[in-house]
Amino acid sequence: MSFIVAIDGPAGVGKGTIANLVAEKFGFLNVDTGAMYRSVTLAMLRQNIGIEEEEKIEKLLSEITIELKEENGEEVVLLNGEDVSEAIRTKEVNAFISGVSALRIVRNKMLEIQRKIAQGQEVVMEGRDIGSTVFPNADVKIYLDATVEERANRRLRQNKEKGIEMSYEEVLESVKKRDLIDSTREVSPLRKADDAILIDCTELSLEQLSNKVYEIIEEKMKK
Repeated sequence: MSFIVAIDGPAGVGKGTIANLVAEKFGFLNVDTGAMYRSVTLAMLRQNIGIEEEEKIEKLLSEITIELKEENGEEVVLLNGEDVSEAIRTKEVNAFISGVSALRIVRNKMLEIQRKIAQGQEVVMEGRDIGSTVFPNADVKIYLDATVEERANRRLRQNKEKGIEMSYEEVLESVKKRDLIDSTREVSPLRKADDAILIDCTELSLEQLSNKVYEIIEEKMKK
């Protein structure tokens, strides 16, 4: 059976957390598209490949492997067989991921991989263009949003949990910059799909938000 839940929204809104909860509750395969783009970014940084070097990027994309697994309830990201779950969350990757993810050649490759992963599966996939581009016919489309200040606070807490030292001002500026790049890029810009359900989670607790999302999915699964 194929059933696809698409969760989109800007940086720091909590897409990954909600996708994890949905996957756990319904037994869906969770595909973290952000981790995939981060893995490409890390690979480029390690090989000193700039975003303007299209031939080198194309060669890199043809050679690398990206796998997403779950071990002991935690997502594990493998780049060429190496666990890079922590390495893809560093300040260096954060600084370059927007530019990398805006590249047409990268997005086309990730689109191909994402669609292949989801074939015949019950999947929850989160990102910025899942409902609008990757799966325009997804069974459920949800767009999460929150104020930029609240999203910066959430990202700051997440960074502290991962041992990443950044001030609130640095995180806020980073989120604003990511919003601008994501919403204005030429290829698959961040936008709410016309038929996506908008949830403003600025004032919602995680429990309140997750319950809203569960209700939407459960209602759709009854049909």
